[in-house]
Amino acid sequence: MSKAYIFLADGFEEIEGLTVVDILRRAGIEIRMVSIMGKKQITGSHGITVEADELFEHADFEDASMLILPGGMPGTRHLGAHKELGLLLQKAAAAGKKVAAICAAPSVLGGLGILKGKKAACYPGFEDQLTGAEVSMEPVVVSGNVTTSRGMGTAIPFALSLVAGVQGQEAADQLGKAIIYQ
Repeated sequence: MSKAYIFLADGFEEIEGLTVVDILRRAGIEIRMVSIMGKKQITGSHGITVEADELFEHADFEDASMLILPGGMPGTRHLGAHKELGLLLQKAAAAGKKVAAICAAPSVLGGLGILKGKKAACYPGFEDQLTGAEVSMEPVVVSGNVTTSRGMGTAIPFALSLVAGVQGQEAADQLGKAIIYQ
C-alpha cells in the first residue's frame, strides 16, 4: 500500500500542506504529517496551528512511497536546513520513490540535486534555486518521480496529480468531480 509523508515546519503554507493531506486522505491514501521542529504543534505562516501526527526523529520512513514538501516562509527555509530530511529526500529520489514539492519548496529539491535533468515549477522568484532543472511555468509539473507546483493557487491540482500518480488519472478525475473542482 502506498504511504505518503508530508513534512511540516513552523511557517509552512497552510493551504499547500493541508490541501494535500485532505485530498490524499479522501482518496484513501495513507498520509502522515511529520513535524521537523521537535514538537507536534506547528504554526503555519498565517498563524494557523496544526498538530502533526508524529515527530521526524520518531518516524520510520521505510514504508514511504511518497515524500512531500509544502512551501511557505520561513517553513521552506526550515525544511532546507534539516540535514536528516535532506538525506531522506535524496535517498528516496535515488530509489525512484515519488518526491513532491510546491511553492518555494522545490528550491529545497534543487539544493539537494534532485531536480538535475528534470522539468520543475516553483513560486515566482525561486527559479534560480531549481538547480539543474528545466524551469516550467506550468501549474503542476510531473517529471519522472518528481512532482513540483507553483503555489497556493495550484494546491488542488498538485494534490490531484499526486493521487493520479498512485491511483491513476481516472481516480483523480473522479475525486476532482466529487469536490467540485472539475
